[in-house]
Amino acid sequence: MNNVTMLTMNKRILIPTDFSKNALNAIRYTIDLYAKLNCDFYFLNVYDFEKYTTNSLNIPAEGSAEFELAKAASEKNFVKLLDSIALHNENPKHNYYTKSTYGFLSDAIKKLIAEKDIELVAMGTKGATGSKGVLFGSNTVMAMEKIRECPVLAIPENISFQAPKEIVFPTDYKDSFKRAELNYLIEIGKMHNAEIAILHLNKKKELSETQLENQQLLKSILDEVNYNFYTLSESHLGKGIQTFVESRNSDMVAFINRKHLFFGSVFSRPLVKEIGYDSKVPILALH
Repeated sequence: MNNVTMLTMNKRILIPTDFSKNALNAIRYTIDLYAKLNCDFYFLNVYDFEKYTTNSLNIPAEGSAEFELAKAASEKNFVKLLDSIALHNENPKHNYYTKSTYGFLSDAIKKLIAEKDIELVAMGTKGATGSKGVLFGSNTVMAMEKIRECPVLAIPENISFQAPKEIVFPTDYKDSFKRAELNYLIEIGKMHNAEIAILHLNKKKELSETQLENQQLLKSILDEVNYNFYTLSESHLGKGIQTFVESRNSDMVAFINRKHLFFGSVFSRPLVKEIGYDSKVPILALH
């Protein structure tokens, strides 16, 4: 094997920002979570034209006064952002890159994921508006719904970083597990010596043969980290997970966001909807 193939790449993490306090908090949390790894952080801002134009439906033409003002504001804010990160934590393992662009956030995120081969998207769970009852901030839910290329980490606005000691992993064991889907969970578990609390959501007491097989598979995939099994008979899924997290002071929830499961089925809808309303802990949606 030649030396070139043995070089490990830096982890590439994308964090969209609207320069709100909440977005800054998400950046700090993610930088601290990955403090031990060599990382390239890409901060993405989509221009906000609201202050500069009365016609909110049309994006001003490139080169127009409104466009240039919005662009300059974005770049100026990035200078401030990089200054405050330097104050927060000088980490020689981390590199920071900024990208200002226009258009829809979801498109800009997808484009950057493809261009930079991004491995994780991290977002604060409330934008600058901060309206109550808005799930995460619609942008974060949009990201979880639309981004299938890599995991999404959603970070609540008032959380300050503590190394995770327990990560809750809800599952119904109905689908088989793939090692690749769980890599990020294992990586965080190993970095912080966290225990994975595997939370089985079940109305029936007995596991079927398929469920037992999937449970065995999960054990073999998680053999490098500490894990424990728990069962929850709460019929209301989101509430059950929340109660579990609160009663144990867990630090994070991670779950597999499968296309057919996530939005719109029994397993998933409440999960994002309800945990999302006022999640006190970061949520990692795996793919």
